[in-house]
Amino acid sequence: MEKITYNDLLEAGVHFGHLRKKWNPKMLPYIFMEKKGIHLIDLNRTLEKLDEAANALRGIARSGKKVMFVATKKQAKEIMEEQARRVGMPFVTERWLGGMLTNFTTIRKSIKKLQTIDKMLGDAGTNITKKERLVLGRERDKLEKVIGGVAQLNRLPAALLIVDIGYEHIALAEAHKLNINTIGMVDTNCDPNKVDYAIPANDDAAKSIELIIKYLTDAIAEGLEERAKSKEEADEAARNEDDDDDMEVVVNIDEDEDGEKRKSRTSKGVADKKGPARRPAGRRPSR
Repeated sequence: MEKITYNDLLEAGVHFGHLRKKWNPKMLPYIFMEKKGIHLIDLNRTLEKLDEAANALRGIARSGKKVMFVATKKQAKEIMEEQARRVGMPFVTERWLGGMLTNFTTIRKSIKKLQTIDKMLGDAGTNITKKERLVLGRERDKLEKVIGGVAQLNRLPAALLIVDIGYEHIALAEAHKLNINTIGMVDTNCDPNKVDYAIPANDDAAKSIELIIKYLTDAIAEGLEERAKSKEEADEAARNEDDDDDMEVVVNIDEDEDGEKRKSRTSKGVADKKGPARRPAGRRPSR
């Protein structure tokens, strides 16, 4: 994964904050200076916090858990959806439904309804009229727009990746209630203590959002690759172990009637499968 440099952040405008009158005093440790009434973010702290968040996301992806991308701001919608689809993660970019996490069972019902409609529309043998198909199509489009990004989510995510924690305060509150990890881009008008991993950055400029989110998504992709690689190695080790068990040779030493030792080689696991030896036909056991 390619590291982000100080100049990359500077060119993307990550250091631009809000007006001084809109600042949150808790962001003081992350503010470098004030210029023309605008706070400038300390990019050294941004790099530090960005690496911490990337390591956390890499670990979550390596463990096989899901990270939900959340951003309903106009300048962040397309970026978040594109990056979430790249790593196969759920996303919310249209509207955050109240209770999407805290009332997840109800959301699952809506997801099943969407899947049912898709099946009905896709099945050529379904006897539905043209009007019914039109009504179902409109209902499907409405559900797809709101919950399409979480249609493949079977359980609650392990973390939320948020752009502008002040704008997505409902999602943040639900995550806190369920003890879900939160990673967010925090501007100078927000409280960094509300998220587990706060990344001080400009959350209004599209270039800034794209640079930060792409870097974090690369970390998730790296975690998924490590998980797939470790799984392949484990499967290969298991196959090799099975092969070794099948090919294990046991040397038996017997003595014949003359007292001479005779060696016989049998393969463990192979002889057992043949079952007991049969008695020759026509011979009876001696009494």
